[in-house]
Amino acid sequence: MEDTEDFVGQGPHPVDDDVFKEPMKKRRRSDRDQRFRAFPSMEQSALKEYEKLESRTRRVLSNTYQKLIQSVFLDDSIPNGVKYLINRLLALIEKPSLDPIYIGLFGSTGAGKSSLINAIIQQAMFLPVSGESICTSCIVQVSSGCCEQYEAKIHLLSDQEWKEELKNLTKLLHRTEELDREEADAWDRDDAVEEAIWKLQMFYGNGAERKNYEELLRAKPKGKIPTSRIITLKAEEAGELSVKLDPYIRTQRRDLDGESAETQIWPLIKHVEVTLPKSELIPEGVVLVDIPGTGDFNSKRDEMWKKTIDKCSVIWVISDIERVSGGRAHADLLNESIKACQRGFCRDVALVVTKTDKLHLPEYLRERKVGNRAISSQREAVLERNEMIKLQWNRILKEKLQRKLPADSKVLEASDLVYTVSAQEYWQQALLTEEETEIPRLRGYIRKRLLDKKRRMVTKYVTEAFGLLLLTDSFNCTENLPNEYLHMSGLRRFVEEKIQLLEKAIDQCFAHIEQPLQEGVQNARTSYRRILGACLVRSRGNQGFHQTLKAVCLKNGIYASRTLARIDLNEAITQPIYDQIDPVFGGIFRTGKPTGSTLLPHIEAFKDSLQEKMMEIGVRNGWKYDSYKKSFLIQEISAILGGLEDYILRKKRRIYESLTTSVQNDLKPCYEEAAQIAGKKACERMKDVIRRGVDRQVDEGMFERAQERMQHQFQQLKNGITEKVKGSIATMLTLASSQGDGLYKELADVKSEYKEMEKLHRSLREVAENAVLRRGMQDFLLRMSPSKAVPPKA
Repeated sequence: MEDTEDFVGQGPHPVDDDVFKEPMKKRRRSDRDQRFRAFPSMEQSALKEYEKLESRTRRVLSNTYQKLIQSVFLDDSIPNGVKYLINRLLALIEKPSLDPIYIGLFGSTGAGKSSLINAIIQQAMFLPVSGESICTSCIVQVSSGCCEQYEAKIHLLSDQEWKEELKNLTKLLHRTEELDREEADAWDRDDAVEEAIWKLQMFYGNGAERKNYEELLRAKPKGKIPTSRIITLKAEEAGELSVKLDPYIRTQRRDLDGESAETQIWPLIKHVEVTLPKSELIPEGVVLVDIPGTGDFNSKRDEMWKKTIDKCSVIWVISDIERVSGGRAHADLLNESIKACQRGFCRDVALVVTKTDKLHLPEYLRERKVGNRAISSQREAVLERNEMIKLQWNRILKEKLQRKLPADSKVLEASDLVYTVSAQEYWQQALLTEEETEIPRLRGYIRKRLLDKKRRMVTKYVTEAFGLLLLTDSFNCTENLPNEYLHMSGLRRFVEEKIQLLEKAIDQCFAHIEQPLQEGVQNARTSYRRILGACLVRSRGNQGFHQTLKAVCLKNGIYASRTLARIDLNEAITQPIYDQIDPVFGGIFRTGKPTGSTLLPHIEAFKDSLQEKMMEIGVRNGWKYDSYKKSFLIQEISAILGGLEDYILRKKRRIYESLTTSVQNDLKPCYEEAAQIAGKKACERMKDVIRRGVDRQVDEGMFERAQERMQHQFQQLKNGITEKVKGSIATMLTLASSQGDGLYKELADVKSEYKEMEKLHRSLREVAENAVLRRGMQDFLLRMSPSKAVPPKA
């Protein structure tokens, strides 16, 4: 039993402690209705139907749970089967109504992420915006809820996390030898040095940069730090909270005089969560995440940066119209987003081009190469240019995705891979209509994602609940299973045979990665020196790079700052391997039609074969078509194996990152040695140590070890899947065995709950049909409605 608890969605609680636990309270009707304010009336109707279906299902489960608790409350011992059932019921009752949909806005400095969020939530200056400079300094999550006030929680680094960063900051600033004038000037101009000095002065005051680690540990910070390491802000109005929040999330200027108490603890801020009350534009259950483009020097903040990207099911790469066609930063963001599709939960990537109202008309007309249609206004030029941008980047983005992902990936089927938006025009509408700014399109996309997820969640929830009620009702059923049905030994043999076939199918599936992995290793061996050399060279030579390189070594090959492009030596030298394996890796973990290289369809085929066997047994032994035992077993198989998908997705990231993790671990002694170098010519000496260390590790089989570790991770995943399947199916078959096994006892009558659950299960089809009809009606009305008037020509 314990083996299944981390992947089956309705996994039981520990039986001894939680059997008599009270289920959580239901959400009030008024609160539930508030969740739909962001949706048009037709979508509201569909959501309310699904919400009603879910609410009634929870009520049936709660009633059943209470009856079972009362029937066993005075018993000295509760049979294991009953414990299992009670815990399953409780877990399903307390299952969250909907896991949040995280939409990551991923962009570099000045791209317009904050302005875009402000427009989407209809609050013009809610998050700080400031032209081309860095404004949002940390990860900011914005969501709506049923609270009455605007609320923000500022999460700070723990004491231990700050000490780790402090130690690295002081190491960066530590000079053991006198430098000549040229080296000293270069040292002072180093980006990593500037940032370290800035943070220490902000937190401890002027002169802090000259103190060592032990002295700073004894120093008193300028700002007051709450013991909870969380600062909570509340306000009645959005503008009021914005003013309170601004100093915590706005990047502080380095020449700032007389900073406030809020800015004094700014270096401690890890991330910020903002909750809006009852938004009419952003539905509850959606989280917009403003993600800085490069990560962070602090290990915990950088880890959060990676995890935040990976938990986003949607990533919008934000780039302003003047930078979209060039620059390394933009290409890096796109590549990082595509990697999120490989290693994380991301299922949808789009490019959102911002500030599309920017256009110099004479220059555009001079360089214009399309069509013969005359352009008579700024507005016409903006619309034409936006359409060209969409066509161009739709093709570019699809080509990039096709190189990395399987040909039938769902993201490649998306009709909208590129949006051209203007937050400024959304507010002013001097050139473009509200619709033409495409802010409403983004909101519509958000609503559609939530509606689709709610439909899938309720369908799965009701189906799962129906299976549990079938089992519950069977406890008191007077019909004994025929001996022919039980054939438990024969049934177990059938399951064992199918599990062996599943193991072989998984082996064959994972075998597809072996050749690309080997080819990638060979490519890495031949190209690593060139790649490493490019990483260690800067356009201005060693000027301003000395301590940045030291920061790279202190963080085991990785450096992220707010001003420079992210540096990751481990990822760079393993990139040739990823270039080879990416399409195959994506193919293994995709959903869709069964192929030899796709994992999830093999599990689906295994599930279908077990369910077919149950049907066959039922027919052979004279079960009625809707027999409770047959239905329970079929539903239980779906619940058990359905939970495997989440387990596999969680393991996927560890497998994908095993190559860079392996290389990083092997190179750690080399990085540590380089980090100790100081004094004259330190930059060149560090580079030499890194080059020699990498050469030595490659000669000793570093890339081959990385290959072996990835293959080992695949093997561990296969073992985990088969062990969980074996344990869960064994539990299911035990529960389905005869009452003479001592697992059951007579329980309270739940026939009325079973009948109501049966009706709810049948009504799923009706709700789905209603939703289809509404969508058709909505599309018809949109086609027939007159278009909005356009702004006056400019």
